[in-house]
Amino acid sequence: MRKRPIALVQNGVLKSWLLDCATARELGQTTTGHAQRGVSSAPSPGPTNLHLEPGARTPQALIGGIGQGFYVTDLIGMGVNFVTGDYSRGAAGFWIENGELTYPVSEVTIAGDLIEMFRTLEPANDLVFRYGTNAPTLRVEGMTVAGH
Repeated sequence: MRKRPIALVQNGVLKSWLLDCATARELGQTTTGHAQRGVSSAPSPGPTNLHLEPGARTPQALIGGIGQGFYVTDLIGMGVNFVTGDYSRGAAGFWIENGELTYPVSEVTIAGDLIEMFRTLEPANDLVFRYGTNAPTLRVEGMTVAGH
């Protein structure tokens, strides 16, 4: 099957699943051609060439409106509960004061609720395709930063 662009989420609404032949059959739908496999595993659905559409503003414009915040450059560990929506990860990056990156910060925890994170998410216009999954710089309001 030839792959085609698929909008997974559009205007906050789930529009499609990633389906291989087996999962499509189980759901009574048509495959989207998204089967992948590990070295010793059976095929299963997975993203390939997945990206988040870019927004209109530059990363500098997104940062410029922040009085105090945290610009994340690295995430550490796993800490997402897809049942409850709790999100908590170790992080490193730069502290933001008055719209400017000021000093490096490491070994902090960022936490939030996935629904709120997705609701307030604003993508910048700097999407670059480097990997199988790509996203522009993102601004997310209202997360908790601990350890700073």
